[in-house]
Amino acid sequence: MAFAPKTGHAALPRGFRVPGEEGPHQRCFMQWPVSRQVYGNGWFLEETQNTIARIANTISEFEPVTMLADAGDHASARRKLSLNVELWDIPTEDLWCRDSGPLFAVNDPGEIAISNLNFNGWGGKQGHARDSLIAARVGEHLGLPLYDSGLHGEAGGVEQDGHGLLLAHESSWVIDNRNPGMTRGEIERRLLNAYGADRMIWAPGVWDQDITDYHIDSLVRLTEQGRVVMQLPDDPDPSEDFHQAALATHAVLTAAGLQIDVIPEPVEHRIDSIDFVAGYVNYYVCNGAVIAAEFVDPEADMIAVEVLQRHFPDREVITLNADALGELGGGIHCATREMPAT
Repeated sequence: MAFAPKTGHAALPRGFRVPGEEGPHQRCFMQWPVSRQVYGNGWFLEETQNTIARIANTISEFEPVTMLADAGDHASARRKLSLNVELWDIPTEDLWCRDSGPLFAVNDPGEIAISNLNFNGWGGKQGHARDSLIAARVGEHLGLPLYDSGLHGEAGGVEQDGHGLLLAHESSWVIDNRNPGMTRGEIERRLLNAYGADRMIWAPGVWDQDITDYHIDSLVRLTEQGRVVMQLPDDPDPSEDFHQAALATHAVLTAAGLQIDVIPEPVEHRIDSIDFVAGYVNYYVCNGAVIAAEFVDPEADMIAVEVLQRHFPDREVITLNADALGELGGGIHCATREMPAT
């Protein structure tokens, strides 16, 4: 019988909030990529699985990792995964657990709930018959309540500090393939409720030029109240929409009074493609470490590590080759989802 999640539109109850990612974690969730629609049958699927396994195995040295995968894929996944990584029988298509996985919220008594952003394949751009059910299936497995935000979108399109502040690009939310007919004000109200937050800063972003419509987590990360790590090009191209949008986001955050540490885009990297995303700020914060990408640009790689170490002085900064994710338009943060400890 096909899985049918419980339906309803109850909003996240008052008192719940999505905590900051730097807080303690129970575990990290990840998804095993298997979709032939996305990857075909060639070497790139193998390389992507190897990359996901490398990230999972590294994180598992610091906190428990749960890999979501159909039972029929467990044997092949296990050959690549550390024994520290647990496998759950929750079918997947692609790897982007930040977007299709559960968004956990907590309250002061220590209860946990899932705030559902209703993943719809980035506005129907990719098949998601399995991935759109992952948040509900994880909730059922854990016995957690699922609350409906009333929106369609992805957590990679929101950056938050756990202290009431959200950042987002309009292009990922105020768009008809996610939330047709909704004003920015209505979307903001629903997002604030979904995260238990009270303040939101919007920047324009870029519409219709990548599958995510410019998720903010590859550009900007909040590390604590009022502090931001941001990646910017050293020599912005006035004809490049993403460069100009990044500068516009920087101007908005500066005007809002946020303290910004800038990491330069790498000039050198292993992949020569116009669509390759070389994102230092798309890192994952786990218990005791920060897991980030490296791009064989010695100067930029060094600056990235120095900035992250400054923002997370009590954690080890570990860098990995995550090029397969960059070729797909994402990074390590996009492939992970923390479950907070209470």
